[in-house]
Amino acid sequence: MSHSGNESCLRGAEDTVSFLVCVFHQWEEWAGLGQLEDYLSVLEYLLWVFTPLVIVFILPFLIVILLYLSILFLHVYKRKNQLREAYCNNLWDGARKTLATLWDGHGAIWHGYEIHGMEKIPDIGPALIVYYHGAIPIDYYYFLANVILQKGRPCHSVADHLLFKIPGFKLLLEVFSVIHGPQEECVRALRNGHLLGISPGGVREALFSDETYPLLWGKRRGFAQVAIDSQVPIIPMFTQNVREGFRSLGTLRFFRWLYERFRLPCAPVYGGFPVKFRTFLGDPIPYDPNVNAAELAEKVQQAVQALIDQHQQIPGNILRALLERFHSKHKEH
Repeated sequence: MSHSGNESCLRGAEDTVSFLVCVFHQWEEWAGLGQLEDYLSVLEYLLWVFTPLVIVFILPFLIVILLYLSILFLHVYKRKNQLREAYCNNLWDGARKTLATLWDGHGAIWHGYEIHGMEKIPDIGPALIVYYHGAIPIDYYYFLANVILQKGRPCHSVADHLLFKIPGFKLLLEVFSVIHGPQEECVRALRNGHLLGISPGGVREALFSDETYPLLWGKRRGFAQVAIDSQVPIIPMFTQNVREGFRSLGTLRFFRWLYERFRLPCAPVYGGFPVKFRTFLGDPIPYDPNVNAAELAEKVQQAVQALIDQHQQIPGNILRALLERFHSKHKEH
């Protein structure tokens, strides 16, 4: 409304109501409220665009929250049973089985989790399980839960030292027998008759592998030497679509440089997509006194790669992995 129009509006107001309406229109024009609808439309468009991006970066943090809830449960359980601790040698069995049930339920509901070849895990006696490391190894958590529930025994695990520096994780790591991974400690666990899980790719594989599923083991042979020193079989393991559940931005050069230069695993992880997860256990590789660590490491890597080639379409596709939730039977590729 022009200045002359405003004056004519005010002069032409015949009553109080007309005058107030005219004043409101002038104030609306002066304040720019006429463009408010356009601003809201732009805001609505931005929310529509960025909401999915925010969600896929928030979901990984929900897994961390679930881990902290598990720790909280353990602390509560410990307090509740402290009077019986002196009389019970298996104080944490109930806690482990309860958490295993929760994680198994999460896997069944969110990922339709399946495990194939569980009969290859011994009911008693040691074995070394070697697996491919996803961006977040949630498939390994589901596997541990199944071992506890189906085999009635825990599986010790080797984790990166950074995990031991996360505030509050100490109790969780202790209860689930997670170790830092010196070879002597790994050999001791196996010689004591325990199962032990390890991913030779570790943090590097978690952050820098991608939807083509390359194994980033480098020249790591320590796990093979552990198996030789312990004289135990090695069981290869791979989970289909684990990279479609969670992905990492580690392929960007900046995050790769940070890790190589300062050993900072800062690459953001996104996802949490409810894709189909199927874990496959390969045939055990028996102890052979005539095979050295380098040869055994190569043999195990070929076994894990064979599981990837057999059960994973390359490159991985999130939409396809989501649609697999509707297929009741597994089709080998």
